[in-house]
Amino acid sequence: MTTLSLTQVQKRFGAVEVIRGVDLSITSGEFVVFVGPSGCGKSTLLRMIAGLEPISGGELSIGGVRMNDTAASQRGIAMVFQSYALYPHMSVYKNMSFGLETARMPRAEIDRRVRKAAEILQITPLLERKPRQLSGGQRQRVAIGRAIVRDPKIFLFDEPLSNLDAELRVQTRVEIAKLHADIGATMIYVTHDQVEAMTLADRIVVLRAGIVEQHGTPLDIYNKPANRFVAGFIGSPKMNFLDVIGANRFNLPTRRTIDAGETLTLGVRPEHVVTGGAAEIDLGALAIIHVEQLGGQTIAYGRLADGQPLNVVLEGQRRINAGDSLPVGAMAASCHLFASDGLRLNS
Repeated sequence: MTTLSLTQVQKRFGAVEVIRGVDLSITSGEFVVFVGPSGCGKSTLLRMIAGLEPISGGELSIGGVRMNDTAASQRGIAMVFQSYALYPHMSVYKNMSFGLETARMPRAEIDRRVRKAAEILQITPLLERKPRQLSGGQRQRVAIGRAIVRDPKIFLFDEPLSNLDAELRVQTRVEIAKLHADIGATMIYVTHDQVEAMTLADRIVVLRAGIVEQHGTPLDIYNKPANRFVAGFIGSPKMNFLDVIGANRFNLPTRRTIDAGETLTLGVRPEHVVTGGAAEIDLGALAIIHVEQLGGQTIAYGRLADGQPLNVVLEGQRRINAGDSLPVGAMAASCHLFASDGLRLNS
């Protein structure tokens, strides 16, 4: 059983604090995704776990053993990078076996591990090819296979799908999810793509400026974001935010009393906007500015009477055009209320 624990972990580059006291426990076999905007510290945190960056403060332990000063090669971790980093002159087989050969592992065991990994990743017919003869998705699978053969305690993925086109991203995402289900290893995955986070993770860790803003299951974070930042980052298209002033006229259950003159923000996801005037919360008329027909969905962009923007996701193909007016609202249960400091108020 391989658990990983971070206790008040910090990282400083000179006077600049990049990771600011992260506390996190990852259980054996869990698939955890670090997600956040560029510069939030997610890749730095991953490299600290791998041993590629020294820890400035706090403690990192794997399987209950302190690892702060343990070399990367001794941590029982395998890392898959954004770049495939394959040896161009070696076959797929040699790319996957090279590290084991360097470690002087018996040849029969190397062959067993390489062929088992190739079978899991469905690349057995490619073992004699060179990287230049492979597609981007196949190269990434070879890179993953090179990690699998090491039989690590923990797999680390640093934005492994960033170099793939849209179709291959989806395909490889499914393959990574299946790989986790097949081998049951502990996996930590870094991405800035919240769709990848939602579809892959057992648990999502949302980072901003070196701090964990929230962690939980994908649906917990989607349904109950801790603050406005998390609410706006998770979900595509992003949540609508409407500034409102006054008491809680939406009748949403809140954790504290709301002052009459307090500035609040009402959050409504585009897919939760109700059209046709049958909603509990009336948002008025939406003047349509632009419409995107996606076949299975229709996305309408517009402005309310007070000038605030609002986006709507409607299922199916709708006859809506720029210049139309659409009555919109929301059901109380699907709304989010945020205080001026960004914290979520409704339970």
